[in-house]
Amino acid sequence: MKYLIGIDGGSQSTKVVIFDATGHIAAEAQEPLKPLLLPREGVALHPEDDLWTSLAAACRKAMSCFPGRPGDLLGAGLCTIRSCRAILKEDGRLAHPVFNWMDLRLARPYEHIFPEVAYVTATTGYITYRLTGQRRDTVSNHNGEWPLDRLAWDWSRDPDVLRRYNVPRAMLFDLVMPGAILGRVTRAAAEATGLPEGLPVAATASDKAVEALGAGPLDEETAQISLGTYIAAMVEGTDYTETADFYWTNLACRPRRYLYESHGIRRGMSTVTWVRELLGEEVVRRAAEKGLTPDNYLNLLAADIPAGSEGLMTVPDWLAPAAALYKRGLMIGFTGRHTGLHMYRSVLEAIALTMKGHCLAMTRELGRPLKRLVITGGGSNGGLFMQIFADVFNIPVFRPAINGAVSLGSAICAAVGAGLYGSFEEAMTKMIRRRDSFQPVPAQAEVYSRLDEIYSRITGYTDEILKQAYAVFH
Repeated sequence: MKYLIGIDGGSQSTKVVIFDATGHIAAEAQEPLKPLLLPREGVALHPEDDLWTSLAAACRKAMSCFPGRPGDLLGAGLCTIRSCRAILKEDGRLAHPVFNWMDLRLARPYEHIFPEVAYVTATTGYITYRLTGQRRDTVSNHNGEWPLDRLAWDWSRDPDVLRRYNVPRAMLFDLVMPGAILGRVTRAAAEATGLPEGLPVAATASDKAVEALGAGPLDEETAQISLGTYIAAMVEGTDYTETADFYWTNLACRPRRYLYESHGIRRGMSTVTWVRELLGEEVVRRAAEKGLTPDNYLNLLAADIPAGSEGLMTVPDWLAPAAALYKRGLMIGFTGRHTGLHMYRSVLEAIALTMKGHCLAMTRELGRPLKRLVITGGGSNGGLFMQIFADVFNIPVFRPAINGAVSLGSAICAAVGAGLYGSFEEAMTKMIRRRDSFQPVPAQAEVYSRLDEIYSRITGYTDEILKQAYAVFH
């Protein structure tokens, strides 16, 4: 039996999963990231060398429970958080803590403030250097302010573009396609991570694109929703669109394909965690007594709350975008009968209702019908959440067998890079399976249809109030 490693460096933790050649999990481990440094509004940094140290720890844990031999490992696919920026000294060490995607300074081109900076790269480029010693990176993880030619799938050769983004070509790592080999694990990296020295490391893409790959091929009538810290809906295609009203065009995890991504929810699943923590340690204790996770325990209880949470509505704007800093999260419609469980279910409903608006806006602009959803990410573990999505969208909802679609997508890239399978399509066929599906309940779908007409108009009334409140405190 041969095995492949899928690395998923997320916003809250680093996960390392070892798969066999048919996509079944042989070993896995997870290491939480440290809390972000948030010294002032608009600044979000990863402390110390947290992305590397968490990866090294997760690799050691996974290797310690791996049932095979080091020689059975064919390769590792590397995926880390997208839309971040790492600035490095000549020797590859960090010149400054890594800029997290929530840092508003990343909405602007790079500013050369620190004279010791020799390279500017994405998190995938930085971790590639730590693992392999190579200054290479995937072409498909440069969303945002980068001088990338998305038609050529390479850095722009236009001097004006490089000047506009303020990054000379010499400061950028060389780019490779998803599925290509970035380099091999060095002796120093092997000692730090427990990975075999010489193990090939394959390029992947941005985390959402890798997740889309690991969820399975998306046909013209299917969209995927990724339930992570950032929540978005995605579909794939072959045409690049420079400008669109309701979606962005990013490079996919298969060469020469594009991932169309809807507007999304910032700090999406973090809001669910926020409500759970507000409900206190009693939830954790009672869940443990029943042998459940706190989220599964809350899902079980909140299933008894009627669809629509008896009029309690939530707007999940817990993190404002750079273009609308006045945005804030809202809960509206409280009465004395509402409980913490109503709040919990209302947040789940808000995510589904918000994503329905974003997803339909995207698919209509693309001229595509929407007849089914595939849902991935940590939030997809909850059956209640899946049923809410089915009822809100009023279409069938599916889950893949491997909930961690990012790690599986990374392993698929490793399988292609190592030559185990001759194409992405073959690897996807061999390694991806469907778990289950949820059908809409007509009575609940009717409630959400009526509620959606009201819900979609809330911010039209509240935005002006929030703008005025923002002026008071800023």
